[in-house]
Amino acid sequence: MSSRISFLSRQGLVLAAALALSPAWADGLSSLENFMRTAKSGRADFTQVVSAPAREGETPRTKRSEGTFEFQRPGRFRFVYTKPFAQTLVADGRSLSLYDVDLQQVTVRDQAQALGSTPAAIVASSSDIKALEKDFTLAAEPDREGLQWVLATPRSKDVQLQSVRVGLRGDQLAELDILDSFGQRSVLKFSNVQANASLPASTFNFTPPAGVSVVKQ
Repeated sequence: MSSRISFLSRQGLVLAAALALSPAWADGLSSLENFMRTAKSGRADFTQVVSAPAREGETPRTKRSEGTFEFQRPGRFRFVYTKPFAQTLVADGRSLSLYDVDLQQVTVRDQAQALGSTPAAIVASSSDIKALEKDFTLAAEPDREGLQWVLATPRSKDVQLQSVRVGLRGDQLAELDILDSFGQRSVLKFSNVQANASLPASTFNFTPPAGVSVVKQ
């Protein structure tokens, strides 16, 4: 596997959080529920900044990437990283494929096993908030930076991430702030969001290019 940052391989794609719901902060949960109920498909641009935990006396190291994102509920999405390295991550409802262009390698995993309690469940996999709550404890946080926020805790303890904060602008997904168990932070910001975009079925089909190696896990 590539050592470069990707939404799947570097983050483990797992959510976390653990605060009790406060009625005064219910806007975040309402926004998340509306997003999951009304946005059955969509596309957006994204930027991702990954910050490694700083050692004592050192400045945190960061890596920035960008690309495009498309999804269709339940269980289909496509992340295309264009900078600084080309990578494609596609979930077709059965398999999850990660294509690293530079390495000329495709890694294929069973989607149900790979996603489970992950940010993908919020973005695309779960059909509604009740389905999401089977895997996560959800709690609203105070508004900040013009967004409503929700914190989620995986019900399973076998996870690799500490926390994920979901930022919403109204009923649109705006940001994911992910902190893993090693102290690495990944912030994805979405722009040019088009909810319920018409997406052809072929969007979520992935055929490995000729000549690349395919690794099944």
